[in-house]
Amino acid sequence: MASRSRQPTAAAKKLTLTPVLTLEGHRNAIPSISYFPGGKRMISGSGDKTTRQWDLEAGKEIEDSQDVCEQEVYAVGVSRNGRWVVSAGGYFNIGELKVCEVKTETVRRFEGHSQRINFIDISGDSTLLASGSWDGTVLIWSLETGKLAAGPFQSADWVGAIRFSQDSTKLAVKSDAGRLLEVWDIQTQKLDVFTGEQTGSIHSDTYAPVFWTTKTIVTAFSFKARAQIKTIYQFDPSTLETIEAPFKGHTQTITGLALSLDYALLASASHDNTIKLWAFESRQLLASFNVLSTVRHLILSFDSRQLVYTAKRNNNIYLCNIPPEILDVIRPVPQTSAPKNLPLTDSGARSLSESQPTTYRDAPAS
Repeated sequence: MASRSRQPTAAAKKLTLTPVLTLEGHRNAIPSISYFPGGKRMISGSGDKTTRQWDLEAGKEIEDSQDVCEQEVYAVGVSRNGRWVVSAGGYFNIGELKVCEVKTETVRRFEGHSQRINFIDISGDSTLLASGSWDGTVLIWSLETGKLAAGPFQSADWVGAIRFSQDSTKLAVKSDAGRLLEVWDIQTQKLDVFTGEQTGSIHSDTYAPVFWTTKTIVTAFSFKARAQIKTIYQFDPSTLETIEAPFKGHTQTITGLALSLDYALLASASHDNTIKLWAFESRQLLASFNVLSTVRHLILSFDSRQLVYTAKRNNNIYLCNIPPEILDVIRPVPQTSAPKNLPLTDSGARSLSESQPTTYRDAPAS
């Protein structure tokens, strides 16, 4: 395993993860949130069967953009070019997938899944939509025509997280239980490689997505049946062998994961009621924030200066500023470019840093 240099520890000050903006309005849990291009607007999907859009500068809901769905919403997304807004969800025996063209406000329903759709992803060129369902399949759609472009890809387990590769030629598929990872070739529509095992209907209560860097796949994963998913691994996409050191520090199942566009910062959340920030390259644990409820969904802003999360105990969206001391550690020089195909959105051992990170506590939930 390649050796890694250690970076300096973030300043050990008594900082808090206090929300600078709290968005209220949903009446049920919020499994998914996503930014619009530009970062001034956000969309959220909820178990209250609505998607809502938020003006982040005004700090309030854009009420005439609210959409009422037939089923609970589990995934939302916005294309990189801002042309398409997608929502997905359903129930045990129903899958619901809606695509709205922003300019014309035309809404189309894509039908093909027989059970709840857990996750969606939009290709970096804004032409393809992938949807993953409890029916065990992944479908790839043309956003322009609404027709199937590839699939169905029949996974060996209930589908949880999915993600296009940077060039949109491959698709990573993680099971809902977080113990099976597959890589599919979109053109040949064949399974390239897999690791882990099928667990059937066993669910881990993890909502952590899967990410591609330029050469690797990153996700929270467990190689042991029925074990909690407390570790984040980096995989070689061609073999799905783990590479480099894993991210260890959470004591319970990881529920949220976010990777910055420049691959400098990794954020993770867990049932242990913490949000942790990591320097991705060095694996250094920069900070651990105690939160009062398990995080349901977690994303980073485009510039990585804000962390946004939803909690299981209430129906709010919290936007928090990341302490500048942490950003100074991972980004001493301003970044000028970023890969185009990352989402707009989405242990138990000591960290790899020389010393333990400072633990910060958040303000009481509103």
